Amino acid sequence: MEGRFIPARVEIVDGRILAVHELDPGGAKHQQEIIRASEVTAGVGTLRVRDGIRVLPGNVDTHVHINEPGRTSWEGFATATAAAALGGVTTLVDMPLNSIPPTVSTDALAEKKAAAQGQTYVDTGFWGGIVPGNTAELRPLWEAGVFGFKCFLLPSGVDEFPPVSIPQLREAMTEVASFDGLVIVHAEDAATIDAASGAAAAPSIPSYAAWAGTRPHDAEVKAITALIETVRETGCRTHILHLASAQALDIIKDARDEGLPLTVETCPHYLCFEAEKIPDGAAEFKCCPPIRDAGNRDALWQGLQDGLIDCIVSDHSPATSKEKYRGAPDLQQAWGGISGLQVGFNAVAHHARERGIGLEQVSAWMAQNTAQQVNLESKGSIGVGKDADFAFYDPKETHVVSARGLAHKNPVSAYDGLELQGTVVGSVVRGTQLFSSLDTTDPLPLQGTFLTHVPSPEGVLE
Repeated sequence: MEGRFIPARVEIVDGRILAVHELDPGGAKHQQEIIRASEVTAGVGTLRVRDGIRVLPGNVDTHVHINEPGRTSWEGFATATAAAALGGVTTLVDMPLNSIPPTVSTDALAEKKAAAQGQTYVDTGFWGGIVPGNTAELRPLWEAGVFGFKCFLLPSGVDEFPPVSIPQLREAMTEVASFDGLVIVHAEDAATIDAASGAAAAPSIPSYAAWAGTRPHDAEVKAITALIETVRETGCRTHILHLASAQALDIIKDARDEGLPLTVETCPHYLCFEAEKIPDGAAEFKCCPPIRDAGNRDALWQGLQDGLIDCIVSDHSPATSKEKYRGAPDLQQAWGGISGLQVGFNAVAHHARERGIGLEQVSAWMAQNTAQQVNLESKGSIGVGKDADFAFYDPKETHVVSARGLAHKNPVSAYDGLELQGTVVGSVVRGTQLFSSLDTTDPLPLQGTFLTHVPSPEGVLE
């Protein structure tokens, strides 16, 4: 509550928080309780949370690639949202790619919603996409409820979602600014990467640090510099996706000081790993932009603490084992994406603890700030009138991540074998408990609804 932990009783009616009552911390029970008014049975159901468990607002992950329809061998709504629930993520927003078709029109959005119908364990929203030639689709997509629009400044990795040039981006951002929408950008400079890749040309690059050198820091810095200029010209609200290079923080600070409407995210893998310690050929760590060195990782943590980076999201981007290890051990050929939806919060909380950063701050980065980014006022914090979304976290439980034990579709994870102190042991979506421990074998309830930025009486779009 308000950035601090208190023993409390939370009353829930119709999936929303009715009241929060602080309990006497010196009392005999010194226990947190979740009280849910049952619409099905008489009386009040009580879920008691044992002493020492932290009741957090459910995490809000605004960067998830679910890939359905079209690439369901990579991931799907049922498996991705189950992984989310088990990782304490109670709300997510799905990216417009790598599904087929990508979400670049209202027809494609309708097709994606049809594919997701009845398959979501957590509340789910959708991003639209910006590609060359679809500017006329942006306002209709916004009116249909997408939370904003993603684009790439270099090839995305899938042919059906091509990149935009800066002039094309300027046109799209001018349109989006006209209805106060949000543009989110994968910011790497293609020419810089092409030059670095040409200089490092080799039949095979198994070394992660060597492969990362083909996507140098300057690729992010140049792209973000051009993006900031376009924000300045258009006034469009803009968000930088998956910042990996801390070298861009100075220009981000200057843009913020200027008052430009710019927000920034980073990801758990950039905060938990370092390129020089990744084994050769370990394609499970390949992502774009790449994981960088230990000094860069430390600077990203500092950027979070300084408020230059607003939030942490998974960028869950899975693929089949065949795609992830294509051409092994050559990292040039492997699919670039890390599956972190179920593990991300636990990993960040573990590393934050080692740095003396409190769980309250981690929750702010992964729940409150992400909810604010997409204007989900009912999500991201515990308070009267908010959705009753919770993650139960045991700060003392130690566990070793097993890729095969994760709920997402393919058993590939950069976190495999990582020993973490602290783990999510339960989650609740709008008053319904999804699971009570990581050992549960009971099926999760399909509790998720579709979310939209457009206000409605229920706050959701059915």
